[in-house]
This record gives sequence, C-alpha cells and structure tokens, in this order.
Amino acid sequence: MRVLGIETTCDETAVAVVSDRLGMDGGDILSNEVLSQIAQHAAYGGVVPEIAARAHIDVLDRLIVRALANAKVELDDIDAIAAAAGPGLIGGVLIGVTAAKGLALATGKPFIAVNHLEAHALTARLTDHLDFPYVALLISGGHTQLVAVKGIGEYRRLGSTVDDAAGEAFDKVAKMLGLGYPGGPQIEQLAQDGDAHRFDFPRPMLGRAGADFSLSGLKTAVRQEILKIGTPGEQDTKDLAASFQAAIVDVIVDRVRAGVRLFTEGEGRPSGLVIGGGVAANGAIRRALTRLCAESGLRFVSPPANLCSDNGAIIAWAGLERFKRGMTDDLGFAARPRWPLDASASGTHHGKA
Repeated sequence: MRVLGIETTCDETAVAVVSDRLGMDGGDILSNEVLSQIAQHAAYGGVVPEIAARAHIDVLDRLIVRALANAKVELDDIDAIAAAAGPGLIGGVLIGVTAAKGLALATGKPFIAVNHLEAHALTARLTDHLDFPYVALLISGGHTQLVAVKGIGEYRRLGSTVDDAAGEAFDKVAKMLGLGYPGGPQIEQLAQDGDAHRFDFPRPMLGRAGADFSLSGLKTAVRQEILKIGTPGEQDTKDLAASFQAAIVDVIVDRVRAGVRLFTEGEGRPSGLVIGGGVAANGAIRRALTRLCAESGLRFVSPPANLCSDNGAIIAWAGLERFKRGMTDDLGFAARPRWPLDASASGTHHGKA
C-alpha cells in the first residue's frame, strides 16, 4: 500500500511517497522531497505568510513529479493522496490541500486530510514501530504540547504552552542576540562554548501542578540581561545562549516528567516517550530526555532530525495509518488554520494548533 503525502503548512514545501510493510510494523520511505524557504524569509527574521504561499505555488507541482520519480512509481500506483490540512498558515495549507484534492479527483484515489500535529505524533510508529499508548512531546515554532497518544484519532492533551512556543522563544532570543533566522540551531551551536551557569534565568512553571509550559518570562529575563550588558561581546553571547538553553531544557524535562505522571494516572504506563517538531532536533533537549527516560525505565523514541522537521513522509505515513483503518475524507474537507488534536481541550494557548 502506497500513499503520497503533501506538506505545505509553513515554510517547507514537501512531498513524499511512503509504503507499509506486508505483514510487518512500520513503513518504508520511498521518496521524501523537501524544499526549504529559509533563504526567502531570513531577511525578515521569520516566516512571511504571503511569501511562503507564493513559494509553495511555484514548486509544488515539480516536487510531486520528483517524489513520484524518485519513488519509482506512477500516480496510478498510489493508493491514496494525503495532505496536511492544518494547523498552519492558511494560505500554504490551502495550496497543499487543493493540490491533493485535484490529484484525488483526477485519479479517483481517496483523499485523506492529515492533522500536521498527528503526523508528528505518529512518526515513531513509522521509524520505531512503537505501540499505543504513548506520550508525545510536540515542540516547534508553532506549538509546544504534551499529548497522550492512545490510537489513531485518539488524543488527550496533557499540557501545553500558555504563551510562547519553544521554537518561538528560541527564535526571539536569537533575534535579541543579533543572530540570523532560524535561531534555534545557532543558539545550540553557540551554547556549546558558553557557560550555562553564568546567568541565573528563571524556570517558569517548574514544579507546578499539571504539565503546562510557560516561556514568555524566560524570554523577558534574557532581554533584561542583554540590556544590563549593553552590547554583548562574543563570550557574553555564548554564555547567554548556553544559560537560556539550559533553562529551556530544565523546563521541558520537568514538564515532561509531570506529563508522564498525568498519563500514568489516567491511562496506565505508556509504552514510551516520543518527540517531534523542529525543536526536537536540539541535541541538548534530546540528551536530557534520554536521561529522564533512562531514570524512569521508559523507552525514548527520537526520530531522525529530518523527520522531526516538516516533511512529506510523516504526512504520507499518517495518511497511510488512517487509510488502513478506512478513515478517508470527502473533497469538501476545509483547510484549517487551527486544529487541536484534543478537541475537548480548551482554554490554553498552544500555537498554531
């Protein structure tokens, strides 16, 4: 069974073909084509929705052709067409969804609307054959949340950010430090040569009941420290980056520990902890969560970095998981700028979701 997946929710245009394995768990990525728009947005210090939408239009058709060619399949060999139908920048989401609907209509193949967050949450089943139920930490520029993954389409939000998403905090601090976009990788690199103990930044929500996150106060504390210094020198910048990253890592570990505890109280012991989203590529966060899981006797699944950032393979895989269960959508399905995994959860800001 083969599914074509299209991803256009933010600043990557991506198309992939993924197949299942007969009689086996997991899947095979036959092709995974990604075109990043970082260069187009770098001058603005962040993603400009109009520029992103135009860039998706310019390259999507060619990327579909390339994904099919590199997978060595024809469109007739595809069993279903999946697209990320939200959450995300609505202009981009509409382009991917419209293209997928057009292909489905022209070929008579089923159309599957995939929640972008669900795709990140299910990636561990593609790469590591993880069984339900498990805990997923979804961290990117648009969302930061902990989710109980009980089955396809069955999710319970354990905690979420009440203000900034993790990737948003990384990018804003990077901008304060005069670094380029995206800021996360540059902060991580600078932090390697910095003193993480020089600045005593706050750890918001540490030890609080529940598993919600708050990162706005941490970002403000960094700004105040920069103002005290005046013009940070090279070592100042490295120390600020290291101290900021250490604070975020501490917050994430504490909130994940609390989330796992909430999961265990409601669902029993999870089969593992999964991370997904662009910030999940951060090495310091991965190492800290690896230690946490080792201490807790919990399996830790961190998919390869290229499958944590936005890509078509995870959309195709989520589509395949849904398709195998008979879960398809009609062509009237509307693209969604906001689409929470847990529809019953409300009252907490959690980025694009």
